[in-house]
Amino acid sequence: MGLLSGPEADPAADAGWGHDHDRKGFFTDTSICIGCKACEVACKEWNHNPQDGNLQIMGSSYDNTGSLGANTWRHVAFVEQGKDRIEEARETGRKLVSLGMPSIGPRSGASTPGGRPGEDLSRADTAPPDTPEFRWLMSSDVCKHCTHAGCLDVCPTGALFRTEFGTVVVQEDICNGCGTCVGGCPFGVIERRDDGTVAPKGQRGRVQQDVPNKGTANKCTLCYDRLVEGEEPACAKTCPTTSIKFGDHDDMVESAHERIAQLHEQGMTEARLYGANPEDGVGGTGSVFLLLDEPEVYGLPPDPQVPTKDLPHMYRTAAVAMGGMLAATALAFLGGRR
Repeated sequence: MGLLSGPEADPAADAGWGHDHDRKGFFTDTSICIGCKACEVACKEWNHNPQDGNLQIMGSSYDNTGSLGANTWRHVAFVEQGKDRIEEARETGRKLVSLGMPSIGPRSGASTPGGRPGEDLSRADTAPPDTPEFRWLMSSDVCKHCTHAGCLDVCPTGALFRTEFGTVVVQEDICNGCGTCVGGCPFGVIERRDDGTVAPKGQRGRVQQDVPNKGTANKCTLCYDRLVEGEEPACAKTCPTTSIKFGDHDDMVESAHERIAQLHEQGMTEARLYGANPEDGVGGTGSVFLLLDEPEVYGLPPDPQVPTKDLPHMYRTAAVAMGGMLAATALAFLGGRR
């Protein structure tokens, strides 16, 4: 895919830095997410992100933020399902090739597994409750930090850059607010920030507040300022169930496959991975997810494609067409002189 769609291999090694770093990423295990939204709160507090609307509960679910956006870099979705949909999810899962995922293990740099100092969750039961008649699917969504990042490819100012950890970050002081990156993201993650007067979330009204970096594009940075200090992202550090795991990308993918295998052994055939396939339309993602239903149920595209993927082919086709037109013009000119 070349320069237009990102590096072919590890983006961290290809970012142009003078030293090597392992690619970092998330593994979000939705099967043990309890929907507490601690990750949303931690993300907003650490990054000083403005409030989205008046935070009233939405009519469609118990959610009060709605979706990812310029002000909400972590979003926990609530999906209610009945018996029929659960059976459909398990049937579609049986048709998939075995994908593979992990049990609760130690955090990077932590002496014992768990969410709080001194708390060991290595023997905790991570099997989701058996509720064949009804269940809630809860999932903490975030920027995917794609291997081939469409937002990065199309940015005309260089405001988006690839960090030494393989993540994609916006520099607000360089961003001119053109919005090209918004259309370039196949996941609809990145968004321009306004004060709520342009498009208030869910038409729930405007909140009087200071809005930093108004008019610029904003999204998750994977807490880049924390990574450079050797700290894990705020959301992963806060998650009480370790549903959000952080570490080296390869380790996260390996853990994801182990966890999938574990759930399949428990009979949960609906469990599947999202973003772990390096052959997909974005070259795999830095944020890998374990899902319990089709991606569309969680608001994720089933086959994301970086928009610049076909540009080389388009350029070649245009060049051939241009060459043909020039040849036809030359022949017509020469034929007219006879």
